[in-house]
Amino acid sequence: MIRIGIINISDRASKGIYEDLPGREIVSVLTEYIAGEWEREYAVIPDEQDQIEKEMIRMADVAHCCLIVTSGGTGPALRDVTPEATESVCTKMMPGFGELMRSVSLQYVPTAILSRQTAGIRNQTLIVNLPGKPKAIRQCLEAVFPAIPYCIDLIGGPYIVCNEAFVKVFRPAH
Repeated sequence: MIRIGIINISDRASKGIYEDLPGREIVSVLTEYIAGEWEREYAVIPDEQDQIEKEMIRMADVAHCCLIVTSGGTGPALRDVTPEATESVCTKMMPGFGELMRSVSLQYVPTAILSRQTAGIRNQTLIVNLPGKPKAIRQCLEAVFPAIPYCIDLIGGPYIVCNEAFVKVFRPAH
């Protein structure tokens, strides 16, 4: 079974002050992209590095998610610590994900240069940091998702079949 972790990192959403729209947008996009059934691990947590790290470790090592997608905490504000948490729990960083997301986002907003999205690998789990706004989440996933299934193949994760009506993934011919 394909298991994917979704973590919305937000002080306000974790307190119920506002609705978890970013998390719902991630689920919506992944449901379009992934053909067949997949299970999700889901969390909404505050911008606290130790809590983010613990949840990433739990989803990767205990729940055995092949992919963890985070939203929020990637800006320059003092409480934005998602990239630091990701770097702390990963053994390999994948900076191309953040580079591509910023490049795509710059087509829409000049403040994309303030974003610090990144990605990394922890054992057999790919962790990808997305921005916190639902529209930007979709734009960034459209850009990077075509490489995600092959990356998961390379780290020994499950084979993810995608819905070609929504996304064309790339896997090299063997």
